[in-house]
Amino acid sequence: MEAIDFGPFILSFKLAGLTTFILFVVALPVAWWLSQTACRCKPFVEAVTSLPIVLPPSVLGFYILYALSYNSPLGAFFEQTFGIKLVFNFTGLVIASVFYSFPFMVQPLQSGFEGLNKNMLEASYISGKGKAETLLRVALPNIKPALITALIVTFAHTVGEFGVVLMVGGSIPGETKVASVAIYEMVEVMDYTTAHIYSAIMVALSFVVLLGVYLFNQRQNRRIGVA
Repeated sequence: MEAIDFGPFILSFKLAGLTTFILFVVALPVAWWLSQTACRCKPFVEAVTSLPIVLPPSVLGFYILYALSYNSPLGAFFEQTFGIKLVFNFTGLVIASVFYSFPFMVQPLQSGFEGLNKNMLEASYISGKGKAETLLRVALPNIKPALITALIVTFAHTVGEFGVVLMVGGSIPGETKVASVAIYEMVEVMDYTTAHIYSAIMVALSFVVLLGVYLFNQRQNRRIGVA
């Protein structure tokens, strides 16, 4: 067995960190709108945002691959105008991960906002605060458990991605070969020892992440007298 290469894990953490940051910025207003709106189109928007949960990764990966490839208007535009390829590189992985992990950021935030005391929000509006200020200075600080859950679960889910990132990024060492893809390749070449090590690291990380989320939520519940 050769020395363990931790490059795929570093790349996975880099991808997960960037994806989580982008999704927080993008999903925050979406979750806030979904929690506050009475629009008839709300179920449609919720269904669209939840699609990555139920769609097979191969289906989602195929459509993202097609949408970003040179054969699509979007892919052709970026390559011809800016010389940027959107597939089989790290940029493509980020775009694919944003789509794939979107509901894991939106749903916890939406649930947190929906659980807020409506009187608190109304008091904020009465005091002259706008919607954006109410969101950032009143609502967000009061949904810490939901916020932490959204951030951590999104990060962990991105680290564990396989099907979507493999289809969109392939397996280019140092560029798109993340930990999950590396494990798949180790199994393919029957290097089970390395596959066991990589998999054990993933299991340990996943357990620590979930344990941290549950401990934090338990502590928050005790503080407000729920537990």
